[in-house]
Amino acid sequence: MPVVPDTKDWTWVLQRRCPECGYDASAITRAAVPGLIRDNAAAWQAWLGNRDVADLRTRPREDRWSAAEYACHVRDVYRIYDQRLVLMLEQDDPAFPNWDQDATAVADRYQDQDPGVVADQLAEAADRIASRFAGLTPAHWERTGSRSDGAHFSVDSFARYLIHDPVHHLHDVGG
Repeated sequence: MPVVPDTKDWTWVLQRRCPECGYDASAITRAAVPGLIRDNAAAWQAWLGNRDVADLRTRPREDRWSAAEYACHVRDVYRIYDQRLVLMLEQDDPAFPNWDQDATAVADRYQDQDPGVVADQLAEAADRIASRFAGLTPAHWERTGSRSDGAHFSVDSFARYLIHDPVHHLHDVGG
């Protein structure tokens, strides 16, 4: 049985393979980042496009999001992380604005959004951040930023940390 990492310590994602989805950040190169993001978005599009909307909106358990909600979340992860990446590139060691993922899901009515539209928006957001990563110079990868919880990232660790979330959630929904 795999050991479940301490979820309060975000650094485990960078140090070892995820026991649930198999993502291994230590194996990710900078050059691979844009392709991994685009591949993930394509997988989400294909997966969402081959399912009944009612099935996509059904929660497997009361304490789990539906596939449609996870897709909205992944879309917003790409959007928020793009904003944070821009902050790291334009400011010295910025503090990222807080993002309450659960409040966003309720306020933006994730459950009611059209999965086809969300798939397209997810792909657009993924392409935007992938293109930004593709244009980075070696010096950019060393720039830093922080979350309000004290988590401190370089662009390099930020990129490898980011990719885990969309990969893991695609695994969560069975994609």
